[in-house]
Amino acid sequence: MTRFTVFAIRGVPEVVPGADLAALIGDAIAADPEQALADGDVLAVTSKVVSKAEGRTAPAADRDRVIAEETVRVVAERPTPDGRVTRIVENRLGIVGAAAGVDASNTADGTVLRLPEDPDASARRIRTALEARFGLRLGVVVTDTLGRAWRTGQTDVAIGASGVRLLVDLAGTLDASGRPLGVTAPAVGDEIAAAADLAKGKATGLPVAVVRGLGHLLDADAPGARVLQYPAERDWFRRGSAEAHRDGYEAGLAAAAAAAAAEQAQQTRTHRILPPTEVP
Repeated sequence: MTRFTVFAIRGVPEVVPGADLAALIGDAIAADPEQALADGDVLAVTSKVVSKAEGRTAPAADRDRVIAEETVRVVAERPTPDGRVTRIVENRLGIVGAAAGVDASNTADGTVLRLPEDPDASARRIRTALEARFGLRLGVVVTDTLGRAWRTGQTDVAIGASGVRLLVDLAGTLDASGRPLGVTAPAVGDEIAAAADLAKGKATGLPVAVVRGLGHLLDADAPGARVLQYPAERDWFRRGSAEAHRDGYEAGLAAAAAAAAAEQAQQTRTHRILPPTEVP
């Protein structure tokens, strides 16, 4: 049985564009002996502070334009009572969520935040700097909040990572009863992000948490967060219900039009073959 602990890092100041985020986190850790890191720790860093440090801020008035720029595919859209349209989209990182991850919470008034340009690279920079500073093996997960299909509420998930495995393939191993497991693959990256969020909270000013006791997941060569995204060809739920209905309706219209055209062509051929006196 794996035992782990989670605690938030206190003392990380407000992050501004151009800030050295790894240095800010390291300074907060070094200032309090109770927050000292241990070999094998995994740091979960909220994507908002990463975005702030990387200058991913935009005026709130440009929110719709920013969402459009970050979107590569609309999955579903619904009108809201206030006359707006809520869109679930796939963004350029391959993440499916509301508004392409563009968010106005926990940012300056009149601004919105895009997600980091490359969350895996962001995690790698933080990890490399902190490992060099403290002389320890670490993992870093960049987290963001997402809703889930068929489940109410939101939870934090891993959108970037460095030095830690996010998916553990248990296929071929045995369960507690000795039966072989088929397709079981725990998304431990999302589980780390969710556990860390319990310590960080949403409005406490604590953007970084340490998850301790999962050193067996550390792997300097582990792939980044895209390992958690379903390939399109295996995604059963790639389209929203309304969009799937629309696609089916349009396909039905196209099939009916094709059938009508084929019938008309057949009648035309019949008229050409029969003598004029035998044409009905």
